[in-house]
Amino acid sequence: MKILVIDDEEYMRDSCCQMLSRRGHKVIVAEDGNQSLKIMADRDFDIVILDLKMPGISGMEVLKRIRSNTPETIVIVITGYATVESAVEAMKLGAYDFLPKPFNPDELNAIIKRAEEKRKIAIENIYLREQLKKYLGMDEIIGESEQIIKIKELIRKVAPTDSTVLISGESGTGKELVARAIHHYSDRKNKPFVTVDCGSLVETLFESELFGHIKGSFTGAINTKYGKFEIANTGSIFFDEIANIGINIQSKLLRVIQEREITKVGGTHTVNIDIRIISATNRNLIGEIKNGNFREDLFYRLSVVPIHLPPLRSRRDDIPVLANYFLHKFNLERKKKIEAISNRAMKELIKYRWPGNVRELQNAIERAVVLAEGNIIESTHLFYRPFTNNEWSFPGTTDNEKLTNFTLESVEREHILKILKKCNWNKSETARLLKIDRKTLRLKIEKYKIKSD
Repeated sequence: MKILVIDDEEYMRDSCCQMLSRRGHKVIVAEDGNQSLKIMADRDFDIVILDLKMPGISGMEVLKRIRSNTPETIVIVITGYATVESAVEAMKLGAYDFLPKPFNPDELNAIIKRAEEKRKIAIENIYLREQLKKYLGMDEIIGESEQIIKIKELIRKVAPTDSTVLISGESGTGKELVARAIHHYSDRKNKPFVTVDCGSLVETLFESELFGHIKGSFTGAINTKYGKFEIANTGSIFFDEIANIGINIQSKLLRVIQEREITKVGGTHTVNIDIRIISATNRNLIGEIKNGNFREDLFYRLSVVPIHLPPLRSRRDDIPVLANYFLHKFNLERKKKIEAISNRAMKELIKYRWPGNVRELQNAIERAVVLAEGNIIESTHLFYRPFTNNEWSFPGTTDNEKLTNFTLESVEREHILKILKKCNWNKSETARLLKIDRKTLRLKIEKYKIKSD
């Protein structure tokens, strides 16, 4: 733990420093409120031990500043003028605990130990509560094909190591599932798993999101912020669609991999980190390197162990397994009792190309579960009906159904346009309803040249 001791008495500062350093903590001391605020302006502390009675800026004022700037920091108040009133006031302002002087090493160590636990929980609450619910094991990687069996074997081999892993594959093939499985079977499985969506972050804020920033370092930096690297410390960080990050950030990421330390935006002090880096891309990074869009040295650092996920159309034997898995899942979620997928419907599922891969199949089965009124999913439950036409399309079309005017692209364009209009061109809401990310929606809007009226 990084601990700041603020006290105007040299003896007290030295005593606390020695006691805490022997316990393995990194300790810095400040002799008054002014010095402490300067120290805290560009570095973070897990715990602050704060004297209430000091010349200049009072301990109460320092406490207020800490709670405003870095609310996750644990503050332990100490004073030789212990009163009920001062204790109550300090606790109201957000102090973790109150320790009257004089105190012995055991008393200090006991309160520091409790504060450590609270600190860990505070950091987890920034990001990890929802993530812990999503820890996924190998059972979530569904399939019996030779390709999937080999991928599972590779995951088991690479998971216990700390080697960087680069997962490639088309959108919807399950790259994040593989990343989570690697984390789940590693020694870090009870530590944070933090995802960085490289496609959704604004480039100007990317550095702040990754490294954090110091209060006042730029317009809008009203508080000191913890970056993704610090939140992921001791765990794993997953860069989803890493090809989207710019050259400037690529060079800084390379330095993090090499040095295992970061510096906050606006800060001057480095923070050591211990993380496992997993990345994913749906683009050909070798081609991106040739085009000058991706650093070759970073590519080799990230791809110590490459894992490629094949598209669903190249492992059609897995389609029935996946379809039945999703049928069971959505039966439970939607409180339905659908028994099976008809033979004809299954043949059409197997025949379809699935450009959206497993994610598209999952959405198709969910829609079928919602639409089906009987015990069996039929072909009609799998089809997609365009808003402007009563004929069926998607996914299993035949000559008898006279659907030659409805290509998949034309249907998809029309559907995206309708949902955009329904959402008043709110792209975030449209992406949510379509169950795709904003980047994918933006690319499809550009591809189909969709414009508002």
